[in-house]
Amino acid sequence: MNKNPITIAIQTAIYTAIAGSAIAFSPATLAADAENEIAKPVVQTEQSDETQQVNADEKITVTGSRLRRDSFTVATPLVTMDKEAIGDTGLGEMGQILVDNMPALSFGTSNATSQSSVASTGITTVELRNLGANRTLTLIDGRRVVSNSKSGNYVSMSTIPSGMVQRVEVITGGASATYGADAVSGVVNIITQSGKEGFDFKARGGESTDGGAKEFTLDANYGTSFADDRGYLYFSSNYDKDYGLKYEDRDRASQEASFSYDADTMRNEILTADGYKPYNETPMSEWRSRSDGTLGGIFQESSKFDEIYWYEGQELNSAPYDKYLEEKVGINSRQFVQLKVPSERISAALKLDFDITDDITFYSQVQWSGNYTVNDKSPEDSGDSETATYTDRETGEPGTVNLGRIPIDNPYVPAAIRETAGQYKDRIYWDRRLGEVGPVSTDNERETVRAWAGLQGTMFDGEWDWDISAGYGKFHQRQFRNNEIDVFKAKNALDAGYADDGNIQCNDAQARADGCVALNVFGEGSITPEMANYIRVNPTLNTYNEQANIMGYITGDLFEMPAGPVATVFGFEYRKDTQEAVTDDALTYGGITWNLIPAFKGDITVAEVFGEASIPLLSNLPGAEFLSLETSLRLSDYNVKNVGLVSSYKLGFLWTVGAGVNLRGNYAIAQRAPSVNELYEPAAGDFDSFDDICHGVTATSSDAGHDNCRLEPGIAAAIAADGEFQDDSNGYSPNAGNPELYEETGTTLTLGATYEPTFLDGFSIALDYYDISIEDAIDEFGNDQILSQCYDSSITLGQDNEFCDSIKRDSEGQLEEVLQRSYNIDELGTRGVDIAVAYAYDMNSFGSLKFKMDWTHLLEHSKTVTGNDGIVVEDYVGYADEGIFEDKASASVAWYLDDLRVRWTTTYKSSALRDFAEQKDWEGDMAANSERCDAGEADCVVNPESLAFQELSSYFKHNLSVSYNIDMNDDSSIRVFGGINNIFDDKGEFYYGGRGNFGSEYDAGTGRFVYLGAQVSF
Repeated sequence: MNKNPITIAIQTAIYTAIAGSAIAFSPATLAADAENEIAKPVVQTEQSDETQQVNADEKITVTGSRLRRDSFTVATPLVTMDKEAIGDTGLGEMGQILVDNMPALSFGTSNATSQSSVASTGITTVELRNLGANRTLTLIDGRRVVSNSKSGNYVSMSTIPSGMVQRVEVITGGASATYGADAVSGVVNIITQSGKEGFDFKARGGESTDGGAKEFTLDANYGTSFADDRGYLYFSSNYDKDYGLKYEDRDRASQEASFSYDADTMRNEILTADGYKPYNETPMSEWRSRSDGTLGGIFQESSKFDEIYWYEGQELNSAPYDKYLEEKVGINSRQFVQLKVPSERISAALKLDFDITDDITFYSQVQWSGNYTVNDKSPEDSGDSETATYTDRETGEPGTVNLGRIPIDNPYVPAAIRETAGQYKDRIYWDRRLGEVGPVSTDNERETVRAWAGLQGTMFDGEWDWDISAGYGKFHQRQFRNNEIDVFKAKNALDAGYADDGNIQCNDAQARADGCVALNVFGEGSITPEMANYIRVNPTLNTYNEQANIMGYITGDLFEMPAGPVATVFGFEYRKDTQEAVTDDALTYGGITWNLIPAFKGDITVAEVFGEASIPLLSNLPGAEFLSLETSLRLSDYNVKNVGLVSSYKLGFLWTVGAGVNLRGNYAIAQRAPSVNELYEPAAGDFDSFDDICHGVTATSSDAGHDNCRLEPGIAAAIAADGEFQDDSNGYSPNAGNPELYEETGTTLTLGATYEPTFLDGFSIALDYYDISIEDAIDEFGNDQILSQCYDSSITLGQDNEFCDSIKRDSEGQLEEVLQRSYNIDELGTRGVDIAVAYAYDMNSFGSLKFKMDWTHLLEHSKTVTGNDGIVVEDYVGYADEGIFEDKASASVAWYLDDLRVRWTTTYKSSALRDFAEQKDWEGDMAANSERCDAGEADCVVNPESLAFQELSSYFKHNLSVSYNIDMNDDSSIRVFGGINNIFDDKGEFYYGGRGNFGSEYDAGTGRFVYLGAQVSF
């Protein structure tokens, strides 16, 4: 891109600052105690034990700012959770802990939602305000760390040793001016232990009272000072085993259900063994949802044949086409579902600080984590429509291979099926789940190393602090995909005949030379181990992410104003992120039932300078005990084609009115640059669930898009031959990066007030309004959107339409590919109100109580997309499938009596509708019916039914924890603890379409969970 002289001058200044600086950030971050404190722009009157450890003349930093401060002041809403509250959850996984207890957070991905993911199974990410994990910056001790995913800049919470966590601080809104790109919706800052001495060992185990979901955790931590207190060392290690949750652990998971809403009768229908019946009149015992991919195979399942055949075990059965129903003979594929992926996590961390002189301190930290998951799925369901993409080994040209129909002269074909096949072009249609090959499984081994070291000190007689540091992180994911099918080999194996000696062999001589074994797919157990070994392929994928950075800044008071000193920060940062995917031959060249994933490597570098200032305007005046202006600016220069130089800034205020009333506000512009994979990843194979808009098109059909569908040559031929086009595609939808992407821009406004009444000691309340909008948001059009924008468009097929360029069909009109590519296409917006309340009450000899409540009320959560036919705005508030509830809350009451601690915690989600798309379709049907009724048409339905399964009640989850500390005579102690999560065993309502009929937002089927543990400290 061309750069003007001003841009060049600014870039020169940035690199000059980096090259010449020896500056960096302030001493170790300290912040408010989460248990009973709400961040507010005043010095707190009652400090926690942790806070009281800070000397009166010592200044601190709080997440959202790098300024040193005399108090826990922040212009941006801050929510915190301390080690005590974390421990009382009885959970071992940080992501689950935070999402359960902080209403502003939700899962980006988790063990209960990532079963169908290619790259993310087993990692746990969180996101703020449901704006995406890639827009929530996760820090460790205020530092960026390497991503744990092939799919984007995500930090997995499962890689952080829980025993090393001292507290977590979360801020809402743009913080890119402070921390750089990605902090668009906010920041999650994991703050590690500092100053703790001695050894402690903790063991915890738990299980659901319904069975399954076992967990076991071991923590070992040790901290000590040395060299006359000049040095400090802290070591933490953690082992966490999550046994997952299986299909057979929950009765609800086996319930079949296939639901439809009839737009003509305006009635709900449920599928049974005899077809669809009225939903309201059909008991659950009759519901069906079967797959024709049985373990014995189904053959000639087409209207072209008089008879359909299937195997039950080794017994061949048949029925006339018009009498056959797969709901009677098919297989319940839910039996292969894992409700929660099992995982094993091992982590260790070492922290070392040493005072080199009175003014210079060396600090360092190294973290290592290993995360291991096994995601078992169904055996491969293959058939004549199985199509795989490949790259020709010699020419490099892309192509597709179709497994195809079985030749009629295959010796394994039963006589009855052969006779039927002869009625129509001598071919055998087939579909079979290849159980003898084994269940398809994805084994992920992830290892992450993070390390940083630096020097910090003081200058100018201690008036200014300086810091310079370097960091490095590396993530390696080894992914093993087991029991996939080599389509080329399977195709050769199905083309079989008799050898001269009477044995059955593959017909192709070259295939025989390469070890081909003829394949028998007729009946359960018909595939021998030799056959399975020949067609089986176990591809592997290695992903490497690396991050290197250098950072430095100075912080101190620049000068005095009448209201106080002007605190400032000036600094720089340089960072390089690299991603590489290394594939084996199976993934590189494809032709298998898994995805074709090309190897690639890319990197992004950025050089930045930043500054921050707190300017006191008024102090010690009526109505203005203190008023300050908070401002920050960051200039970032990227090596990305369409990004280049970008700026982020923040302007806020802190106003202590008096009488316990405090006001705060913040306006911020934040940036998110595209990630390496969003920019450079070549088209990587993937399969999605979507419907072809052209399905069911006839010569006269008038459904949306059908006029353009008829212009497709393959579809036109199918209509001419059969009268109707039937979709038989496999949902292949590869994803690709886009080097033309540019940065997203987020705008955040927050306004808030806090109140600490003087007449009620220990009570505080905070009210904050937030408004976040993101322009040019990077996203992909969904498959249904792409198909709709191509065919259901005023643009005639064949004219210039970029959506049609993403669609490929074969000669028979079947979809071969719908390519998803990232674009700057969306505008995202969310608005809401947060309320936080805390109250501490001393009951004298009866101990003390601490109450805390965080509530968020959502006013808007919208997405705006511009397509061929205009702008579409969708508001997702109140839809469970989007994870966006109008109200979410978390509240806890803790009772302390000497060495006893009891905590009751409640989380809440408001009522919601289950599925956004189905709701909009139903509303469209209702509007069309209303028009018919208004016009007095005969097909008007007077009393249309509401959409079944759609309305979900509000959800409460109650937890109880109890712990007791026993002091020993030798300065050691033993703490025993236990608890019950989800006391009332509420798993939510029957969630149609959810994994195992459970909603991931409603405890994902775990239910009541009981745990016990003990901790020894000395």
